[in-house]
Amino acid sequence: MKLYFKQRFFSWFDSYDIYGQDGSVLFTVEGQLSWGHTLHILNARGEHIATVKQVVLTFLPKFEFYIGEQYVGMLQKEFSFLQPRYNIDFNGWHVEGNWLEWDYQIQRADGSPAAVIAKELFNWTDTYTIETEYDRDALCALMVVLAIDAEKCSRN
Repeated sequence: MKLYFKQRFFSWFDSYDIYGQDGSVLFTVEGQLSWGHTLHILNARGEHIATVKQVVLTFLPKFEFYIGEQYVGMLQKEFSFLQPRYNIDFNGWHVEGNWLEWDYQIQRADGSPAAVIAKELFNWTDTYTIETEYDRDALCALMVVLAIDAEKCSRN
């Protein structure tokens, strides 16, 4: 499955539309005014299905993942030079990015790829493609991308 993750052009809070290959909106992400990032993921019918929430007052940025109201894992930035690294306690996944922080790979515990994330250049807003082998991984990969994007946004 291939998703296109695009930040809305004029938005006071973090808000994104996530499109399928046919151009239809599969998910909508709405930011909430709070201390730290809180991102609510809605399905195509506008129903809340997941949340990515930044934990404040931590040495390195940390984000918790919820599907519905149930905690399912977290992602925390690791201290590293040149290549961004993240400690992830979510689906047995591992995340690594390139030194420009534009492209990422999410790997399963067995080393097989769960998702490939690439930033598209020359767009007015943040735009990423998310490719997953299985449709069931799309929501989870989206949550990881949202956390990484929010972490980068916090630094700027």
